[in-house]
Amino acid sequence: MDELHKLFTAVPLLALFLTIALGYWAGKLSLGRFVLGGISGSLLVGVLIGQLGVDIDSGIKDVFFALFIYAVGFQGGPQFFRALNLKSVNQLLSAVVMCVMGLVCVIAAALLFNLDRGTAAGLAAGGLTQSAIIGTAGDAIARLDVSPEMIKTMQTNIAVGYAVCYIFGSIGPIIMVTWFFPMIMRWDIREEAIKLATKMSGGHPQLEPGQFNAIHPVDTRVYQVRSDCEYVGKTVKDIDELLEDAVLQALIRDEATLTVTDDTVVESGDKIVITGLITVMNGLIDKVGPEIEAPVGAELIEEQRVIVLTNREADGKTLREIHDALDVQTRRGVYLTGVSRMGRDMAALPDLELHVGDELRFTGSPKDLNRVEQGIGYKITAAAVTDFIFFGLGMSMGILMGMIHFSIDGIPVTIGTGGGCLLAGLLFGWLRSTRPRYAALPTGASNFLRDFGLAAFVAIVGLTAGPQALETVREYGLTLLLLGVAVTILPQIVTFFFSYYVLRIRNPIEALGCVVGGRSANPGFAALLDKAGNATPVVPFTVTYAVANVLLTLWGPLIVGIITTNP
Repeated sequence: MDELHKLFTAVPLLALFLTIALGYWAGKLSLGRFVLGGISGSLLVGVLIGQLGVDIDSGIKDVFFALFIYAVGFQGGPQFFRALNLKSVNQLLSAVVMCVMGLVCVIAAALLFNLDRGTAAGLAAGGLTQSAIIGTAGDAIARLDVSPEMIKTMQTNIAVGYAVCYIFGSIGPIIMVTWFFPMIMRWDIREEAIKLATKMSGGHPQLEPGQFNAIHPVDTRVYQVRSDCEYVGKTVKDIDELLEDAVLQALIRDEATLTVTDDTVVESGDKIVITGLITVMNGLIDKVGPEIEAPVGAELIEEQRVIVLTNREADGKTLREIHDALDVQTRRGVYLTGVSRMGRDMAALPDLELHVGDELRFTGSPKDLNRVEQGIGYKITAAAVTDFIFFGLGMSMGILMGMIHFSIDGIPVTIGTGGGCLLAGLLFGWLRSTRPRYAALPTGASNFLRDFGLAAFVAIVGLTAGPQALETVREYGLTLLLLGVAVTILPQIVTFFFSYYVLRIRNPIEALGCVVGGRSANPGFAALLDKAGNATPVVPFTVTYAVANVLLTLWGPLIVGIITTNP
């Protein structure tokens, strides 16, 4: 053990990465239907390894959490701003109920077990996992008209209560939202997250990694021209006029591929390559001739391109109106396959109104796409490259917002770096959805920042909090620890069923997101994200998290004022 202690002291990052590895390994172990999960596994392993004495700069923990919460906000930004409506009121009320229930439980525990002001505030800070209470309660105690020795004792008791209750305060929400509530409600979190994502995307199913939609609205086929085909003797331009939503792309005659121009004349026996909408292609066998396999070595290069609409003349017009206003030659060889608005897929139906900023997905040859792009807007590059300019600006803005302090009735309040980076992530994620030219953060990159940032943050929490928590448990017994368990669990149970049956927050992901958000439970939120496998919990978490951060911070001096017992 001494050798490990020396090794971890010399290289603390070794302890960090070892904690993550062992934590995620432990997280895969199951007991019946209960699976610990990588996040809670990392927290527990961190507590164990932390007994060896690992000193990791708290600034590292802040960096990883900032990266995690920014990525979370970025992924949920478009959905968050769409969700700011009357529906959010119920989620806000859910957060208020959670915070008030937490305060009631702390005050009841303090009165029943005769806890002093400092210990009660520490119970609140640890059981509700709101470290800001340490500062606000400590400041309130410092202004009490008691001896300096008593002030010091009560401020020490805040830290003791926090250390004893914090570990389960972090693990409790993980257990409740990833196992207990889903078990009693018979919910499959991943399945429910997929359903919600499908609903939010306009009915389009969410695809798993490696999956794709095998049904395409556009296809390319090869036909052998019959002698009685009406296309015989006609030019390519004339045939395109007849086809309308399809185009003759290539012509093979006597095993030689001809260069196709508007004036090229089709002859009997030619093999013609036509690309177009499936609805058009299905009727060509009767008109043209039999469908045949493409000759060996034949190639036809097509491109899928996303173009952002900036042409204001098209703003407010339907797809049908735009289609009918363009002649065949203008829309030749270009096919609209999808429309996205603020990150949400829209059904590309004829009556869909387009708006500036919409992302239009086209299929066609590069030459044809270049022609129509000029009249639509600009293309989004297919390359998955992070825009580090906007990433750096977003993180900087979040950190600056986290430094803002304000007072409510003389009580200092701040959203902190985490809250600031969450807001910045939401803003830049929304910016990316409305102005896709800017703030690119590919899905793979944002997923890595989210998952690794959280894993490192939770591991460091375990490594640094573990030794103090176990030491104070031995010194003060299990009473304070059990009170912390009650303060962690009871508000969640009451609020969950109140939200479900009274506020009628019935969607499983939204209900669980409100629980972790109203508790300001970052590890619990991370575990919920991990189980969901997508960003659907972000919206309810963000709405309730903002309320919880303010109210729970205010509870510190309120507890000091209500509880009158001194050590």
